[in-house]
Amino acid sequence: METLSRKQREISDRERQILALARPILVHEGYQALSMDRLAAQMEYAKGTLYNHFPNKEEIVAALAIESLELRRKMFERASLLSPISRHRMMAIGCACDLYTQECAEHFAVEQMLRNSVIWQKSSEKRQVLIQQCEMRAMSVVAGVVRDAVAAGDLTVPEHMSAEELVFGFWSLTYGSHALIASSPSLSEVGVNDPVRSIRYHGWTLMNGYQWKPFISFDETESLMHQLGERIFGDEPN
Repeated sequence: METLSRKQREISDRERQILALARPILVHEGYQALSMDRLAAQMEYAKGTLYNHFPNKEEIVAALAIESLELRRKMFERASLLSPISRHRMMAIGCACDLYTQECAEHFAVEQMLRNSVIWQKSSEKRQVLIQQCEMRAMSVVAGVVRDAVAAGDLTVPEHMSAEELVFGFWSLTYGSHALIASSPSLSEVGVNDPVRSIRYHGWTLMNGYQWKPFISFDETESLMHQLGERIFGDEPN
């Protein structure tokens, strides 16, 4: 295990302080409210000190997004270990998506900001690579559940479709739906009264469409997902 020098620890600690101060500004006041001048003033540092760590505020957003993506990946990994049954494991990952957007809403908000093309283009190539690696690791966790399902005979992936392409359908459903929940306060007015239940229903329908075994009713699915969701932040996986 690599031991950091005192100077390296000081640099790491200062970067954590910068990110800890930047996150609530970004989440609660918005991207425009975040500035290097404001951070320097609040930390009582010379602005040049901040630039030694981050060349611009977009790089700060990217660094915060990496923290958020890593949290999501860890939640996916934990969820994927909660059951030996492949369909239940995928359902648990669905629960992790719900919890990430609800209980870790600040992280989800930062991740959404990363999708802004201006922020992405102004972030460094190094952070862009790290972000891509985070997303690849998360995809690998979920695609691994699909491959395990195929190996167990629980699922047949359509010809010419990769495990990752199948996962993309679930990803589009969950991420897109949660992005709408976060950005559309009038959902109930247009007839969507329980959007999380709706996401789960569509996920259940998608699994049935792929004939992912074992087949269970939606009521059973709801009950099991409630149990799995409690365990993601609860006891150790078995």
